[in-house]
Amino acid sequence: MSQILEVSGISVTFDGFRAINNLSFSIGAAELRAIIGPNGAGKTTFMDIVTGKTRPDAGSVIWGERSVNLLKLNEAQIARAGVGRKFQRPTVFEDQSVEDNLMLALKADRAPWKVLFWKPAAPDRARVREIAAEVGLEAALDRKSGELSHGQKQWLEIAMLLAQEPRLLLVDEPAAGMTLAEREQTTAMLVRLAQTRAVVVVEHDMEFVRRLNCKVTVLHEGSVLAEGSLDHVTANQQVIDVYLGR
Repeated sequence: MSQILEVSGISVTFDGFRAINNLSFSIGAAELRAIIGPNGAGKTTFMDIVTGKTRPDAGSVIWGERSVNLLKLNEAQIARAGVGRKFQRPTVFEDQSVEDNLMLALKADRAPWKVLFWKPAAPDRARVREIAAEVGLEAALDRKSGELSHGQKQWLEIAMLLAQEPRLLLVDEPAAGMTLAEREQTTAMLVRLAQTRAVVVVEHDMEFVRRLNCKVTVLHEGSVLAEGSLDHVTANQQVIDVYLGR
């Protein structure tokens, strides 16, 4: 399987605290990966580095077939290169409809001078319907986003990222605050999305990770402690000591 992202020897220190410590791992072009670990393990900092929000002190982050070093790009360039990030709290335009939110996301992907003259055309509307269907919101296109349930807002935000056609989706704790039915739908959606792109899920909820049924990377003190299936990593004595045994 070809790799889309290769993180090598990344380290970053904040005020004397080493948040990431010689971290190396890679992710396939169409792969679902869960990242788990105790608080302070470096999960969020890892995402900040990949998306250009934080600069590491050492190491490299190599992206795509052309082996681009993401550390040379800024946040906007990294997003355009195909890295999408979904934060824990959804940020949708609450007084706009689901369709309008998705149109805005499509529009945001265009060159600045084109945006000025942009009017949604039939292919744009078709694309919006297609994306809404991917996340199970096809029936909600006309609804105000503020009326959606917490889970549906999370799906809308994932859909807004999909409008930018990312090749890597970084998703932070998608299951938090969802009903059981929403969690099941979210699991199915992430598994489906990972058939055509890389999806990395940072999650605390072990039950949710189990349902994803994917390779798991355990971070501890800023580096990889264990990697493999959930059963493999949860049987690892070090993982039990630092994370599960608490």
